[in-house]
Amino acid sequence: MFNEYLWIGFAIVNFIMILAIYKLFGKSGLLVWIGMATVVANIQVLKQVELFGFTATLGNIMYGTIFLATDILNEKYGKKEAKKAVWLGFFTLIAMTIMMQIALRFTPSPYDTVQQSLETIFNLVPQIALGSLAAYIVSQSLDVWLFTKLKQKFPSDSYLWLRNNGSTLISQLLDTLVFCSIAFFGTPMDIWLEIFISTYFIKLLVALLDTPFFYFATKMKNTDK
Repeated sequence: MFNEYLWIGFAIVNFIMILAIYKLFGKSGLLVWIGMATVVANIQVLKQVELFGFTATLGNIMYGTIFLATDILNEKYGKKEAKKAVWLGFFTLIAMTIMMQIALRFTPSPYDTVQQSLETIFNLVPQIALGSLAAYIVSQSLDVWLFTKLKQKFPSDSYLWLRNNGSTLISQLLDTLVFCSIAFFGTPMDIWLEIFISTYFIKLLVALLDTPFFYFATKMKNTDK
């Protein structure tokens, strides 16, 4: 159970750090977090761990924090700012991909010790890269749209949990479907289904864990600098 306890603690640390950057830097802090999280999540996703009886990727927590950050932006600043954040994350992911592909093309020095490690992390499998990009922009756009619709229909603060969880759980389901459909196209259906279920289960847990932190963030005052 060590991995499970560590994973829960890791999730809480991530959510606390979002609250901290929001408290210190307001809206700008959330935008920076989203840009950073898109990069870090796509590095962490390469590490596979055993969680709750499933083989899962480690990047799901960091990736889930992007949904929390955009929900906070949508709640406090509106749909326009949330959409801006989505496109900021998308641009950051593309920029990181391009820059690292160029960096890998440099001939390393005879004394270099990291080229092989960088290639392991940043050499792209085109199918997986396309799946990641497509899943991000589709699911994040849906999250912003759903959150806005739920806020219009249920504007009371007593429905904060519904806006947060409803938009995230549905958009994360689409995210998993798009990513798995593209990245694992051609995989036998039983294996594909196992990957899909385990991936969404972990994302569901992240979405439920972030709910108290969403409430804390929406109650923060004078956070913008």
